[in-house]
Amino acid sequence: MSFPLLTATAALPAIGAIATAAVPAARRTAAKWLALLVSIATLALAIAVLVRFDPDGARYQLTESHAWIADFGVRYELGVDGIGVALLALTALLIPFIILAGWHDADPLETGSRRWRPTQGFFALILAVEAMVIISFEATDVFLFYIFFEAMLIPMYFLIGGFGDRAHAGSDENAAAQRSYAAVKFLLYNLVGGLIMLAAVIGLYVVAGNFSLQEIAEARANGSLHMATNTERWLFLGFFFAFAVKAPLWPLHTWLPNAMGEATAPVAVLITAVVDKVGTFAMLRFCLQLFPEASKWATPAILVLAVISIIYGALLAVGQRDIKRLVAYASISHFGFIIMGIFAMTSQGQSGATLYMVNHGISTAALMLVAGFLISRRGSRLIADYGGVQKVAPVLAGTFLIGGLATLSLPGLAPFVSEFLVLVGTFARYPVIGIIATFGIVLAALYTLVLYQRTMTGPVKPEVSAMPDLRVRELVVVAPLVVLLIFLGVYPKPVTDIVNPAVKSTMSDVHKKDPKPEVEAAK
Repeated sequence: MSFPLLTATAALPAIGAIATAAVPAARRTAAKWLALLVSIATLALAIAVLVRFDPDGARYQLTESHAWIADFGVRYELGVDGIGVALLALTALLIPFIILAGWHDADPLETGSRRWRPTQGFFALILAVEAMVIISFEATDVFLFYIFFEAMLIPMYFLIGGFGDRAHAGSDENAAAQRSYAAVKFLLYNLVGGLIMLAAVIGLYVVAGNFSLQEIAEARANGSLHMATNTERWLFLGFFFAFAVKAPLWPLHTWLPNAMGEATAPVAVLITAVVDKVGTFAMLRFCLQLFPEASKWATPAILVLAVISIIYGALLAVGQRDIKRLVAYASISHFGFIIMGIFAMTSQGQSGATLYMVNHGISTAALMLVAGFLISRRGSRLIADYGGVQKVAPVLAGTFLIGGLATLSLPGLAPFVSEFLVLVGTFARYPVIGIIATFGIVLAALYTLVLYQRTMTGPVKPEVSAMPDLRVRELVVVAPLVVLLIFLGVYPKPVTDIVNPAVKSTMSDVHKKDPKPEVEAAK
């Protein structure tokens, strides 16, 4: 039997979470280093998965299959396609930076008081989330996927509610109430989506007799499994609703600004750059593959919702006074682009959407983590409390600018390529939708440049006059992300080569081909 590489990649952070939580209370530094080393080892395993994956090989590779709950047809089945392996690598890459960025975020505030922050628990919860997200990208059994899709809500709830933003350190009871509200709202929204999905999962089992993604898809393709039109549509809606909450898609998005605003900056990155990607990934893997006809039926409505997300999120970002909430609304706009690319039903759109997931994860991590370093220095999330930072902390301001320019998809930085592919792919089949979506680019330039102008330029405010520049640990966090943004902006081929065969298979699942150009190229 070959080495179960996929299981090991998910099991290592899970074991690391238990070990980190078990470190004695007095040895907080040891717990931090243990969590960091486990995350680096997980990254090494993810790189091994990436190296062993053959883009031109079988659709699902490194597969594992074992009996689990035989009476109900549930199996422990894992496998990765190009889309899954790209997002698995993204997750494993970001977690070490998240841990380093949050190195002091769970240190005790007042030793001996009720405001003690359990450092071991903070880092253990991050590793637990990593394990659950990774296995969600690997699961090819629908029920197995559902379990971890829901289970990741538990550690996220405690990370949001139990470890608040340092900017709230002096506002005690009110800050605790806001964190609690944000955590409960996050949990309730996602639980409702999950319960609706559970009903759809049960319905799928009743229709198909098992939970195996590959078996159900093959049976649908060869005609041995037929779903009535209404049945397929209802099942699709059950799955899609849960994924749209997680993504998040307007109007199911309202939990995200609260959660990102009240969480620490590293946890905010964990939410939007890692956890939320499970929603858009699942739309590609489950909605389109299991319910191709229903996916095409729902496409017009979903595209309208995606465009609303793009414009609505960008408009609200323009009007924000809170740095972290601005990034949250910008992410809602970006997820609109991703979902639009998925349901444009073109190879350019879906390749762009997958590439967008990767690039958005990197760019949002860069911007939000630098914003977190800025907020920790000043003790405020309000844009109006800053000014002239680039004169006293030029490296911090420079990295903040690069993260912001990536967010607005400046040519030469990674998000530009993915956003361009999404727009081209959408315009080829739905030109009106594509044209409206381009206004999101204009608004992105507005909210990003205004944010930089108000915080980094102008006269130096007295409160920031002694602000230190980025320290070594913070540079170790930010510098690799900046390098990746530039590298993938200039040369995205390593990622597109991995995801394009999987996109081709997805297009085949929904029986769609790219539309032919209306005007042939001149000979």
